[in-house]
Amino acid sequence: QVQLVESGGGSVQAGGSLRLSCAASGFSYSSSCMGWFRQAPGKEREGIGFIYNGGSGTVYAASVKGRFTISQDNAKNTGYLQMNDLKPEDTAIYFCAAPYRSHVCGLGSRFYSSWGQGTQVTVSS
Repeated sequence: QVQLVESGGGSVQAGGSLRLSCAASGFSYSSSCMGWFRQAPGKEREGIGFIYNGGSGTVYAASVKGRFTISQDNAKNTGYLQMNDLKPEDTAIYFCAAPYRSHVCGLGSRFYSSWGQGTQVTVSS
């Protein structure tokens, strides 16, 4: 059974940074891709990026490209989302997600079967 636990959320001012973590059990970062999503109040869940090929490859949504970085530590079986130059529109609950098929990830939620509980990120202007 896959369990994902996000941490690291909080409140920051615009222009600030946060790093989120996603600790996994029943899932191996080294042999699977992993996605990151966010959901703002009243909006649909948005895929912001994913990491694949043991951590050597990443894909980002246009809304976060150049500001957010996805990485992982295979020894700790933990993924990270480094968020820089945060904006008020980045305010959302952030989730990590494990895919149905270990090598099939994308920006759509349909690729993912297991989700963490989410962590709140609030950016004030």
